[in-house]
Amino acid sequence: MDAKLRLHIDVPGWLNHLLPRSRRGPHGIEHYLSGSASIKDVLESLGIPHTEIGRLLVNGREVDFSYNVHDGDKVQVFPWQVPADPLTRSRLRPDPLPDFRFLADANVGKLATLLRLVGLDTAYYGQRPDQEMAEISAAEKRLLLTRDVQLLKRKIVIYGHLVREPAPPRQLAEIVHLYGLRDRLKPGSRCLLCNRVLVPVDKDSILHRLEPLTRKYYHSFHLCRNCDKIYWAGSHTENMQQYLDTINQYQPLPQ
Repeated sequence: MDAKLRLHIDVPGWLNHLLPRSRRGPHGIEHYLSGSASIKDVLESLGIPHTEIGRLLVNGREVDFSYNVHDGDKVQVFPWQVPADPLTRSRLRPDPLPDFRFLADANVGKLATLLRLVGLDTAYYGQRPDQEMAEISAAEKRLLLTRDVQLLKRKIVIYGHLVREPAPPRQLAEIVHLYGLRDRLKPGSRCLLCNRVLVPVDKDSILHRLEPLTRKYYHSFHLCRNCDKIYWAGSHTENMQQYLDTINQYQPLPQ
């Protein structure tokens, strides 16, 4: 074999499922390189986006993504521990997020609505090029949510998550579980259309905009100052308890 470098890489749990099927297994893999490369580039060439990695050890020593591999290195790759904490500085990510602020791409658009429904700050811009989504994530310091592996490999994306669940209600539960967000949920506090925080509004001031049955049966209202949409208890919370039950009963997909 012409390879100059030989690595042993341990890839446990969920990350193991991102490897090519022929290379998955409980005992790690032998990987060969024809020249020097960063550990980030090596792992992403195997299918693991850097955003999914919580910690890296090489020969028992903690390293960051810029580490250049050497012949004989023993690499241990660890996923984020639950609850994952992107708000605290780490070796891999020295610039933490200021708060839990999400950005959902087009392939998890319904998830964006559900995150807003439970009060989590979530930007959504519809169908945009990958480069633009990556730049928005970096500029707005938002954690990028997607099912697109290649998008998460972009260097400019510091914080992101490859959404595993296929159904939106369970995607919502996945995110709340992964980041330990149960205590941060504020159902009905954000506009579902534009993500702005809603403000209470006096019923008399909007009475002319309400349907007769709404006027009769509802008395507490909120308004989005950005898009002027009115919300009340029956307008967008019909399935709220179902979503909250899914969150509370959620069992993560097996590692």
